[in-house]
Amino acid sequence: MRSTYDFSPLFRTSVGFDRFDQLFDSALRASEQVPSYPPYNIERLGENDYQISIALAGFTENELEIMLEKGVLTVKSKDQPQGEQANTPDRQFLHRGIAKRAFERRFQLDDNVKVTGADLVNGLLVIDLVREVPESQKPREITIGGQPKLQQSAA
Repeated sequence: MRSTYDFSPLFRTSVGFDRFDQLFDSALRASEQVPSYPPYNIERLGENDYQISIALAGFTENELEIMLEKGVLTVKSKDQPQGEQANTPDRQFLHRGIAKRAFERRFQLDDNVKVTGADLVNGLLVIDLVREVPESQKPREITIGGQPKLQQSAA
C-alpha cells in the first residue's frame, strides 16, 4: 500500500526546492521494491567526505560498470558470457552460495557531491565521494542598501 504525503507546507517558506518533491516520490517508489543484492554501506568519513562500499564477492573490475549521469551514480554488472556461471567439465558446483548475478544499484547524489575514485579490494567496491560547496553557496553577509558596512573606530 502506497501512502501519499503532502509536502506543500515545506514549500511555503522555501524557494528552489521543487526537485525534493520528485526525490521523495522516487524514494517512496523505490522502497516498494527494495532490492537486497548486492549489500552496501554508506559512510560519512568527515564533514564533506563520504564512502559507498558494495559487497561484490567474485566480481572483477572488468565485470563492473560505474556511471554518473545527472546526479545519479549507477553501479551495475556488465553482461557475462552465457555459461560462465554454469557447471563445466572442470568445475562442478555442489553448492552455490556466492551470488554472482546481474545487478544494478542507483544512488542519488546532491549536485555538489563529486565522485573522487573507486577501488575493488577484497570483494568490496569502495567509491569515494566528496562534497564541494561552491563559493556562491557558502554563508555570506548581505548588506542593506548595497553599501559596505562601515566599521566604527573607538575614539
